[in-house]
Parts: sequence; structure tokens; C-alpha cells
Amino acid sequence: MRRHRRTAWGRCRAPLTAAILALGLCGTAAFPAAAADAPGYAFSPGARTVEGATGTADAPRLDAGRVYRGSLPEHGRLTYRLHLAEADADATAYVPVTAVPPPDATVTATDGIRVSVRDAHGTACSYATARFGAALSPRPVTALGRREAGKALCQGAGTYTVLVERLDTGSAGTGSAGRWDLEIAPVLEPRLSAPVPSDAPGTWDSASPEPLAGAPRGLAGGAGFTAARPLGQGVWRTTLVPGQTQFYKVPLDWGRRVQATAELGGAQGHGYVGGALDLALYNPVRGLADDASLGYTGVRRPVSLAPLPPVEYANRYAAPAAVTALRFAGDYYLVLHLSDRLDGTFGRGPYDVTLRVRVDGRAHAGPGYAGRPVPDGVFTATERDAAVAPLPVAGGSRGDGTALKAVAAGGFGLGTASLLVLGGWTVAARRAQSRFRAQNPTA
Repeated sequence: MRRHRRTAWGRCRAPLTAAILALGLCGTAAFPAAAADAPGYAFSPGARTVEGATGTADAPRLDAGRVYRGSLPEHGRLTYRLHLAEADADATAYVPVTAVPPPDATVTATDGIRVSVRDAHGTACSYATARFGAALSPRPVTALGRREAGKALCQGAGTYTVLVERLDTGSAGTGSAGRWDLEIAPVLEPRLSAPVPSDAPGTWDSASPEPLAGAPRGLAGGAGFTAARPLGQGVWRTTLVPGQTQFYKVPLDWGRRVQATAELGGAQGHGYVGGALDLALYNPVRGLADDASLGYTGVRRPVSLAPLPPVEYANRYAAPAAVTALRFAGDYYLVLHLSDRLDGTFGRGPYDVTLRVRVDGRAHAGPGYAGRPVPDGVFTATERDAAVAPLPVAGGSRGDGTALKAVAAGGFGLGTASLLVLGGWTVAARRAQSRFRAQNPTA
């Protein structure tokens, strides 16, 4: 007996499967989330392999704009070097580190990683930690180290040290042993061409809006930051199996903000799983802005991010971490994780998840940078993907119809491919499609 309701498109008949999968029209039930095992993390295809050192003398160098892949041993501490040239002395450096434990690892709520950046004298510029939390489920966790320009400490050009430490109890069982994979993606933010007020941002509408209504559209997320699926305002649907993580990216211009709610569908069975579904928001340099998780009893339930302010440069001067993270325009990442503990209580799934995303605020020109960030374009909101709705921009610098052109072009390409595939279907396939539509008139 099936434990979970499948979507209407998830009941596509076999003769249509190959053609519809090629077009991405069979909803989320046909994506890898329906496989027996959760897909692993998708590392950047161009990542360079680098092994951290135990000391500073032989620490490998990290360059902004490149993505690196390595591993972190149990109870390990690894050191890397980040060199800032004279031209970058006034730039702010960000070093996000994503740790990916093996799927069979046993973790506790306090397990995770810590990242710190230090100057040549050993003075700490920043500390950041990322833990697995109440889900007790191995998943990608990201901590952001940084060296900020304009602070009293850690100023000037030179070589800085990046220290990555593994936080694990070592008593959770043999599953926690072994190495965790790492992905490191340094970024440089140049100084501004002209000073801006260094005051904390003012107030904003912090009331929780009504979640968007409407029929959801199927859109599976990617398996990593670099594979994140572009997403606009709307109601979206995906499926997850226990232990799976999906990544989406939402383009936000200056003055824009995102609000998101994820709803975990119902399941048969009895019990309770804490932290069953985790919803997190990361900024363009993979710094955590907010996350929320829900306890689950098998009844459909939503979880929402806290109401957040619009993206503004001055947010970096605020005290709350959730506000300081919204400091630049670019692609923000929405990350969903389904705890692997659901498997033992409610079954393997897959589980339906509905993601409601609202994007509002008035877009405006941002502060001018004196140079180009590294990598180029990291602080520019993308507006391309045929599968998502374009983001409306009110009075901003992006009202040139770029998004509409991208959607139109994608639509024509998809329509042409559809006609080619439809023309090659057999009579049996057309009959199967007719039976499907007769049984599902609203699909």
C-alpha cells in the first residue's frame, strides 16, 4: 500500500515517461527525489582538489573566485592561506566552507564545523559555526568566515589564515567516524567608490504576510549551491526522500526581499520527528540569513522564515545576524532538507513539499563599487530561467525586459521540443495520454 499521495502528473503512464522526462513536464515525482536513496551533494564541476594542512607553514593557498574541494578528518583542524594583494587591501573577503558528511553518518545536534579567519599575528577576524541541529540528520552545513574592511582589526594587505575545525562529539557511534567532504568558495567584495552612511537600517514591515495561494507548479531543486535551481515568486512543489537536500536560488536586487514558507505534506503512520523539515536562506556568499524547522506528526504542516528586511548595503551595520546577511544584491539560496529520521517513523516516501515564495520591495540602484567583485557577477541578481516566472521590478535598473525575453525564448524552445516529441509518439502512447487526461481532468 502506498504511504503517500502522488501528484497527478506523477501517475504518468509508462509509454509517456521517456518523452515527458525529456521535457521536464512530469512534475516532481519523476525527479531523483523518488529514488530509493537520497542524491548526494553536487559539488561545483570545476572545483579544485586541495588538502588543508595541520599548520600554517605548509597551508595551501585559496584564491577568490575559485571553488575548492577537500575533506575534513574526524576531530580534524585544517589550515589554509588567503592572500590579499595591495589592490585588495580595502576589499572584504568572505570564505564560505560547506561540510558534507556521508549519508550514513550518525550526528548529534551540536556536531558541525567552525570557521575562523586570522591575520598574520594570529588575531581573530571572525568566527562562525554551523551545526546539524534538531533534525539529527547528516546534511550539508555551511559556515562563513570573513575579513571585513573598515574594522579595527585585521586590516591591510597580506596573508590571512583560514582555520576549519570539525565539531563532533565522537561518541555518537561508528557512523560519525570518517572524513567529511568540504567545498570552499572564497569571494572578494570591493570597496565602494563613494562613502555611504554607516548607520544601521531603519524599520521595515516585519508582519508575516499571508502565504501565496494557488496551484503549485512542479520544480525540483538542485543538489548543491552551484546546482541551485532558479526560482521566482510563486507556489512550487517538489518531493524529497528522507536525508535529501535541495537548493534553489532567488534573484534579489537592491531594495527587494524574499519571504518563504515550506509545507510538508501528510503521511500515514504515528509518531513524532523533531526538525523533520528544515528551510534555510543563504546570501550570495553562502552566509546564513535565517533558518527554521518543524516537528512532524504525519499531519501536513508549514514552516516559515522570519520576516526579513529588503536587501540594502547598510544592513551590514545592524546587530541581528539575520539582517547583516542581507547586505548585497545577488542570488539568495533557499535550501530544503528532509530529516533522515522520517524513514523509520513514517516510511521512505517520497514526501510532497510545497514551497511558497513571495518577492516584494521596490528595486533601486545599489551603491557603486570601486572595482569588480571576485568572482564577477556574484552581487548581480540573475534573471534567467524558462521554468520560473520573471520577477517584477518597480522603478529599478532592471526593467529592460531581460527576464521576459529569457522566459519567452525558453518557452519557444520548449514548445518546439514538445512538438518534435509529440510527433514521434506512437498510437499506444497517445491512447495512454488520453486515458490519463480523462482520469485527471484538472491536471
